[in-house]
Amino acid sequence: MTLRAALILTLALAATTGQAGAQGASAPRLRPSQLALVVNDAEPNSVAIAAYYRKARAIPAANVIHVSIPGKPQRLDAARFQALKESIDSQLPAGIEAVLMVWTAPYAVECNAITAAYTMGFDPGQCSNTCAASRPSAYFNASSVQPVADFRMRLSMLLPTDSVAQAKALIDRGVASGFRVPNATAYYLVTSQAARNSRAELFPRDGHIAAKKIRTKTLHSDALEGKSDIMVYQTGMAKVDKLDSVKFLPGALADHLTSFGGDLHGASQMSSLRWLEAGATASYGSVSEPCNHWQKFPHPSILLKHYLSGSSAIEAYWRSVAWPTQGVFIGEPLAAPYGR
Repeated sequence: MTLRAALILTLALAATTGQAGAQGASAPRLRPSQLALVVNDAEPNSVAIAAYYRKARAIPAANVIHVSIPGKPQRLDAARFQALKESIDSQLPAGIEAVLMVWTAPYAVECNAITAAYTMGFDPGQCSNTCAASRPSAYFNASSVQPVADFRMRLSMLLPTDSVAQAKALIDRGVASGFRVPNATAYYLVTSQAARNSRAELFPRDGHIAAKKIRTKTLHSDALEGKSDIMVYQTGMAKVDKLDSVKFLPGALADHLTSFGGDLHGASQMSSLRWLEAGATASYGSVSEPCNHWQKFPHPSILLKHYLSGSSAIEAYWRSVAWPTQGVFIGEPLAAPYGR
């Protein structure tokens, strides 16, 4: 049985018990005391946003890590990245399961995403053929809440800093997501860009999970318009239109399957930053040409399963990507609208 067939069978079986499971207690998730903030002292926005985040999430002072990356380079070479990683790791206190890098750039290490290079180790082999299969993630669809002990993986995410005001609003959405469970919809779009529909077979079936107050809905459309109940928005487009017409709920996850969404300051395709600017709380995108392997992008059903089970945004997103070498995770990591 292929991996794809096995996943579809597993998810089909899970769907038959999903509503019963949704009635139970939420799974344990990442705590603020287990998250380290990595501050770029060479960037004033990073310093200001990290201070705001630390207060908003009650992050221990010992968990604040200081580095200096002048010039906001978009990509680092392997040697410079290794020095940065060693600097971060040497300052980490015990018990840290995840790090939040408080900057927009650097977001890549050669052809690797910086979050993948940090969590799984830099893979130079991927750069010889970026369309080739990537190393599999041991954390894919895992239930472990101790990735360091279980997989030798410390999760990572970027908190963008191009705008202090937008970053504070993003943080506020993440915090607000923990106060109530709203009526929501997870939207999945099959678009006219056929090559970018490789996840369509993995979309959850349409339905309603009453215990979580959320509906799942697949649409054949290039964009949502006028919706105000979005908790998940996943699609395949080089550029997603009409984002100014929709409203994301606190804690919403959104991403588009395209080649360069993770090239955050690039101009060839829509940057994943646009999702956060439109009101989403976390996103994901590729920093180099991945081709359209579904394994290199968030698996829709697995992402939804873990998020509804109470995982934080960083855990749910990391668990949903089978081959994350080229993908950068961005947003507010502790958002957990279903974690109560």
